[in-house]
Order: sequence, then C-alpha cells, then structure tokens
Amino acid sequence: MSLSIEDCRSLVAQGMERVDELIRLRLSSDVVLINQLSAYIIGSGGKRLRPQLVLLAAAACGLDSEETEESAKNPVTVAAIIEFIHTATLLHDDVVDASDLRRGQDTANSVWGNEAAVLVGDFLYSRAFEMMVDVHSLDVMSILATTTNRIAEGEVMQLLNVNEPDITEAQYIEVIQAKTARLFQAATELGAVLAGQPSEVRLALASYGMHLGTAFQIADDVLDYQSDSGTMGKNIGDDLGEGKTTLPLIYAMRDGDSAQAALVADAIRQGGLDQLAAVMEVVSKTDALAKSIHRASESADAAVEALSVIPQSKHRDALARIARYSVERLY
Repeated sequence: MSLSIEDCRSLVAQGMERVDELIRLRLSSDVVLINQLSAYIIGSGGKRLRPQLVLLAAAACGLDSEETEESAKNPVTVAAIIEFIHTATLLHDDVVDASDLRRGQDTANSVWGNEAAVLVGDFLYSRAFEMMVDVHSLDVMSILATTTNRIAEGEVMQLLNVNEPDITEAQYIEVIQAKTARLFQAATELGAVLAGQPSEVRLALASYGMHLGTAFQIADDVLDYQSDSGTMGKNIGDDLGEGKTTLPLIYAMRDGDSAQAALVADAIRQGGLDQLAAVMEVVSKTDALAKSIHRASESADAAVEALSVIPQSKHRDALARIARYSVERLY
C-alpha cells in the first residue's frame, strides 16, 4: 500500500516536534517586536516541508534524529536552520512583491510594515548562521552559505524579470531553481552529509531536492491560475498582478496565436488584474496549465529516479511519495 502524505509526516513526527521546540527556543530575543513578528510567521500554518525533508533524507541514509539527540550532527538542528532561512525569504519576498496575503492570513509586512518585516528577516538569517556554527561542520556551513547566496541571486533575477514578457522557459527554470529549488536541494543533501554518506549519495539526494523543488514551484505557479485564497492561501492571479512571467503564461504566449500572445504580453507589461479574465481565457484555450503540469511531472519523475541509489526503506518511499504529491495536488 502506498504511503499517504500523512504517513510521510508521521515517520518524522517526533523529530519535527523537536524541530518546533528548537525553533521556538532560538527565536527568543530581548526585542519584543522580533518575538511577536517571528512567532506570527512561524505559527502561520506552514507545513514545514523543508525541515521534514532534512529528517527524511537523513533517516533514508541511516541517521535517526531520535538516536543523535546530543550529537553535533543531529539533523534536528539543521532542519531548524533550513526553516529559519525559508521563513526569512518569505518575509523578504512579501515585501518585494507587496503581498498582503500568505497561507490565508495577512502577511507580516501588511501588519507591522515593510521595515519591520525586512529587519526581522535579517534577524532570522543571522540566527540561522549562528546555529550553523553549532553543527561544527564546514560542509554544512559551505552548503548553507552557498544556498543563501543563490537564493538571493534568484530573487534579484526574478525582480529583473518583472513586467518582462520575453522570458524563455530556460530563464524561468533558472530563476525558480535558484530562489526555490536550491533550498530543497540543500535540505536533502544535508541529510546525506550529516549521515556521512559518500559523494554518490550526496549528489543523488541533492539532485532529488533540486528536481522536487522545481516541480513544487511549477505546481505553485499553476495553482495561481486555478486556485483561490481559500485553498491556496493567496488570491488567484497574484502572479499576473505582480507582472511575473510564469510557466503557464510562457506556454500561453508560445502556443497562442499572435493576438493571444500579444494580449498576454501586454497584461504582463501592465501588471495588475484588469486583464485577468482575458488572460485566463487564453491560458485555457492553449492548454497552458496542462502543459505546465506535464513539465512539473517530468521534474517529479526525475526526483524519484534520483533516489534509485538509496537503499529501499520506508523513508526513501516517503521521499518518493512527496515528489509525486508535489504534482498530484494540482489534480
């Protein structure tokens, strides 16, 4: 019987309880606003997928977080670091995108202001780097330092692409792999690093994470055109409103006639939602969502294939299930 997503989570439930405890402990600050804003973000209903991936990857490599409680190689610490980095990127993203809704609730910047959101994001980054030192591993520090730098590059690339319709599929993939998939890659590769695995296994889990993160972000970009704030936690068409040229729009312009392509391109240049209905019609007529789902499925398949060098276990099965689920949530 195949694992459900709930089964996958239950495999690392005890470890995740410890991750949450560590997050609450290391969020503590003498600055009241930092405590308030950090607690608001951390408690906002996220699924903690990235730290779960650290624990699952480590367990798939034979390292059980329950058996390494006092060890500097404890994946719980690295899982918390990954979540801090992810949360910091969300804070900064929402400021850059002027977002007012995430996970179905008001964004931190809409509640406390852009200045506070940016500065608390900086606090989370710096706290994450403090915690990296506690792991006593140059490999861990190198991977995480490179990852945070690459995420920042991805954010800048995305900013430069705003209101620019002439973005190729290759350029789009480069951006999402930098700003989103790279942290997935770090999470799963670090599981292998902590378990002392050879380079073959490290590279396999890094590849798995990169392909999973790619599928995950494409799926999110598809959901922007077929979901709403009640299910997705943000408003339909938010990406178009922000002038983002995501894969569904790239395919709509590629496969539509000249008038359809021009309409979508103009909507991207203008931003806003005035042309949302017309753009949605073009997206529908060109089957852009189905084609995007197919591209996400290819990445999910590649993620599962990368796991072939890992010995079979329930934890490896959970990693494969998560890759499949990243696309299944579109159906």
